[in-house]
Amino acid sequence: MTATDPRPHTTTRRFPAGFLWGAATAAYQIEGAAAEDGRTPSIWDTFSHTPGKVFEGHTGDVAVDHYHRFRDDVRMMADLGLNAYRFSVSWSRVQPTGRGPAVQKGLDFYRRLVDELLAAGIEPALTLYHWDLPQDLEDAGGWPERATAERFAQYAGIVAGALGDRVTRWTTLNEPWCSAFLGYGSGVHAPGRTEPVAALRAAHHLNLGHGLAVQALRAALPADRQLAVSLNLHEVRPLTGSAEDLDAARRIDAVGNRVWLGPMLEGAYPEDLFADTASVTDWSFVRDGDTAAINQPLDLLAINYYTPTVVSHVAEGEEKPQDDGHGNSAHSPWPGADSVAFHRAPGELTAMGWAVDPSALYDLLTRVSARYPGLPLVISENGAAYEDEVGADGTVHDPERAAYVHAHLDAVHRAMEEGVDVRGYFLWSLMDNFEWAYGYAKRFGAVHVDYTTLARTPKSSAQWYGRVARSGELVAPEEG
Repeated sequence: MTATDPRPHTTTRRFPAGFLWGAATAAYQIEGAAAEDGRTPSIWDTFSHTPGKVFEGHTGDVAVDHYHRFRDDVRMMADLGLNAYRFSVSWSRVQPTGRGPAVQKGLDFYRRLVDELLAAGIEPALTLYHWDLPQDLEDAGGWPERATAERFAQYAGIVAGALGDRVTRWTTLNEPWCSAFLGYGSGVHAPGRTEPVAALRAAHHLNLGHGLAVQALRAALPADRQLAVSLNLHEVRPLTGSAEDLDAARRIDAVGNRVWLGPMLEGAYPEDLFADTASVTDWSFVRDGDTAAINQPLDLLAINYYTPTVVSHVAEGEEKPQDDGHGNSAHSPWPGADSVAFHRAPGELTAMGWAVDPSALYDLLTRVSARYPGLPLVISENGAAYEDEVGADGTVHDPERAAYVHAHLDAVHRAMEEGVDVRGYFLWSLMDNFEWAYGYAKRFGAVHVDYTTLARTPKSSAQWYGRVARSGELVAPEEG
């Protein structure tokens, strides 16, 4: 895997029985049917229809039409050998204004999807929120407002009441860092606001929404249901060993990682985060009892990982590289880190310009496990975009993606050998889809989608991954 991996490459990497082998998607990225059966706009509908926000004006109006093709998609998952599928529920499909009773047609779609998955022997892993806030709630202030956290808990209870009898694995939020800091800080994600104070307020109310939702889920679900949150934790590396660069890494760890881990798992925000952001806000929006409400027991911590984050200190007036991998904006998604520069990590790059570095995943898993012993982990997203092309014979050969996944699974296995409790791996993504501000320009899918015909074609990486999933043994792609 890396020069620091002491294991011989001939060692068999076998994963334990019961390990989850899955793929992941998100509602707005795949469902389409944007105005069917009572669904109303989310912030991503509004954002994608705003000129200049998304590549070439692409939208998720149709996406890959999973809403109408889900049965075929589930059969495809089964054919590939997956035993788990992570999907998200569209809040505005279930509760169009974010308030009041559910739309039963919206819930019925997810009932049918879950039933289809269970009949195929695939375990559903449900995410309540993958960035698609109902536009009505954004119009009322969005995540910077406390009321949104309270609405989210009510929505969680609605979905639990509808699907709690058949879904075992529940995740509250996906990547709240992106929701708060890309949505309200840099503005490269919906709703496209560039307000540092609002970004930090949003972070707190996403934390609070998570805690209140866990309480609502515990009240509504059978006792054996497993609850998690999915965080895109940054494996932050200083460019040099200087004290200044080490402090830059500390700052990004605070506003990238510990802003979530502190209140969710330890019951308090880190004091250095407050100090770093004192020039932005006094955090008076945090009320007595909030951190206790956020700090709810979890059954799993889900981690999304793609590439490391390399930072350095930069003095005022010096050139400041901003290659943080999170899109281009004149506004920073890192409040309190004006003195931090971001650098592209060394090594091979994916089509996103992200460095391929599985050693950072190993480091991340071992670090988190050491800090939170006894809390099982799951990889809820990991994958890569490449410039995939359909061959003359109609197949899609993507050895780079298979190599990426193999190397990262090897990193996971190495961490497990050293005692890290990892329960599963979800490849991002099941299919090519609407890739947020990049529209349909970036292909992460294990399955190729022709965006004209919407035909699905499993890539060679999907066939290889399926063989690994069936056997539980990590063979090299050329051996698969």
